[in-house]
Amino acid sequence: MSKDLERDLGLFAVIAISMGAMIGSGIFILPGLAMAVAGPAVIVAFVLAAILVVPAALSIAELGTAMPEAGGDYVFIERGMGPAAGTIAGLGTWLMLMLKGSLALYGGMFYIHFVYALPTWELMIPGLEFALTVPGVRALGVTLALILIGVNLLGVKQTGGLQLVMVIVMLVILSGFVAAAIVQVEAANYADFFGEGIGGILNATALVLVSYAGVTKVAAVAEEIENPGRNLPLGLLISLIATSFLYALLVFVLVGIIEGDELAGSEEPMALATELLFGDVAIPVAGVELAIGFGAVAAIVIAALLALVSTANAGILTASRYPLALSRDRLFVPAFEYIHPRFKTPFVAILTTGAIIVLVVATMPVDDIAKMAGAFQILVYILVCGALIAFRERDLEWYQPDFHAPAYPWVQLFGIVSGLFIITQMDWLPIVGTVAITLFGFTWYHYYARDRVEREGVAVGLARREAGKQFVRDTEVELASDDRYEVLIPLRRDVTREQENALLQLAAPIVRSQGGRIRVVRFDEVPDQVPLDTAASELSERDVAFEERTDALVDQLDVPVEVGEIVSHDTRHAVVNFAERTGADLILARQEATSRLGTLFGRDTDWILEHAPCDVVFVQHERHTPVDDIVIVTDRSPFNDPLKVELANTLATQLDARLRFLYAVSENAPDELVETVEDYHAELDALCTVPVESSIVRANDAVDGLSADLEPADLVMLSTVTHRRLPDLLIEQRSDRLAAAIEQPVLLVHSKKTRRGSFLRPILERVLFE
Repeated sequence: MSKDLERDLGLFAVIAISMGAMIGSGIFILPGLAMAVAGPAVIVAFVLAAILVVPAALSIAELGTAMPEAGGDYVFIERGMGPAAGTIAGLGTWLMLMLKGSLALYGGMFYIHFVYALPTWELMIPGLEFALTVPGVRALGVTLALILIGVNLLGVKQTGGLQLVMVIVMLVILSGFVAAAIVQVEAANYADFFGEGIGGILNATALVLVSYAGVTKVAAVAEEIENPGRNLPLGLLISLIATSFLYALLVFVLVGIIEGDELAGSEEPMALATELLFGDVAIPVAGVELAIGFGAVAAIVIAALLALVSTANAGILTASRYPLALSRDRLFVPAFEYIHPRFKTPFVAILTTGAIIVLVVATMPVDDIAKMAGAFQILVYILVCGALIAFRERDLEWYQPDFHAPAYPWVQLFGIVSGLFIITQMDWLPIVGTVAITLFGFTWYHYYARDRVEREGVAVGLARREAGKQFVRDTEVELASDDRYEVLIPLRRDVTREQENALLQLAAPIVRSQGGRIRVVRFDEVPDQVPLDTAASELSERDVAFEERTDALVDQLDVPVEVGEIVSHDTRHAVVNFAERTGADLILARQEATSRLGTLFGRDTDWILEHAPCDVVFVQHERHTPVDDIVIVTDRSPFNDPLKVELANTLATQLDARLRFLYAVSENAPDELVETVEDYHAELDALCTVPVESSIVRANDAVDGLSADLEPADLVMLSTVTHRRLPDLLIEQRSDRLAAAIEQPVLLVHSKKTRRGSFLRPILERVLFE
């Protein structure tokens, strides 16, 4: 049994990932450093850098739709131009991402230093007579780097939702800054615009190129993008256009409001500009003039730290994937393949990546970090353009991208020539670094890896693998068009044989009556630090045990059962996406009893209820025992009650069980209400093909009254709806309280037709039905 990979990144997620990786050092750190090189023409340098990125972005968009697999640019280069070029690309990208993360960490600390002067540390060296002087900016950067390394080692989950929120906050803050600043620009600041000449502009272009490195970051997660033929190229182009426009506008404003000598060389230009804009501004509040300068500067500093820390964390996360991928492809030492057995993260890769970042933060100047990162990024861009040419010229039958880069091959040739030209315009350090990594990569491959791999460019093995993936996709389309009734049982990694058996025994009668099938799928969630294809390629002892016991359970049933595994970074998205693709009619899943605190922080089950394309049933206290007495606790829900009755009637028919309706009213409820409920039960009874008993419980506490009457039941059916965090924190849902109060297996039923309740629902539930 193989594992499939889950695609759960839509267009907005692609844009958020790309822009989130770009909105960082490009605007918060580099404008001042680039201004020192190009003068006011730094604006042109940012625009020119964006243009130079376009060939690589278009190439990656095409390659990503043809081979949507984790690894991105390294995979494309290694498969297209061969493992020697792949080794160079993997090492170059690894170093570029580490340098970009280091730049964000080190540069971000200057913003803290701007509002609070960080002290210089003097560390005494044991056995020596002198102290090592460590600037506070570097010390704080190293400290934060160590924290982020620990976060990634422990596999703390990253969320696309948080990234999207951060990008929106950044755009709002930066847009507000532009609106406030653009009316105060000084025309005199743009005098002698081209004073540094074309050489200065090209040098600055090379320096700020790293600002756009994020445009290709999504290629590393191409296999996780849904509808990559549309979302990958569209997301890349939208993010590149939007970010380049934002950069040009912001740099135009910075140049226009800060004197050239003051801006040039500044490591915290945004904070400096904000202080100049608002430092002397005051607003009257209750007769008192309140200065807003510090608040405005604080907002910009917070925005900078959010963006830069996020960039640094993403740099560690993404960079550590490259030595892992190189090792997995036998191009690097095997130690980098090590996955920690508890945290499921590439421990050696993260530790090595983190150690290099700490070293860079502790020793290198900011501008040298940016120049080295830009040089390695250009090297990768050149190789990506070459890889696309290699794939196109081979005329491979399996190479059928959903998006074709326009103006081939002239765009790619322009990318290669312009990249080589820009490198020649750099200082000696990045040129030496680029040549060194190229020679080292080639030498390493020649003496270490060549005898360990048998691949060549555009490998046949890749064609077979892509054909296999296409078979999986075709199978999903075929299954989705099948009109048989289907129950999806999603299982988490820690499911036991008894729990799985209980779910199968509940699903079997439902499927048997409908003439359908059961699909048992284990959803294996791995940390964001681990590429999905790496996780999917490994079969652990637990995977084998799951397959063996599932086969044994399936043999006991007389209904069709299919078994599979899905690897994803987000189980709830994976469950919903899989149900939608395969046309599931019912999701039957186990659910642990949840606390109110869990509701406050958001529950995966609520997200599934809200987004599932079909009916959903969650099972609590599941166990496989004979079912002779099924009780439906009705609540006059126009959608959930009929679904409960339908499922209960099917189970009662198949299992020859008794069926009861149960409703709770207060002890002083009027007779008219009791008669209404009896009439309602009679209407539900008409939907059943088995005899039904109806009972109405009078109790001041509905949960206590119902719990006592449910003691003889073998299976209890309740309604459930999506929780609202604050209301359900204050007043717990009755179904949750009742499920927690009894020991019998409980089915929490939710019809796809059910509308999400208002914030008054828990209060009305208490007042009207108790």
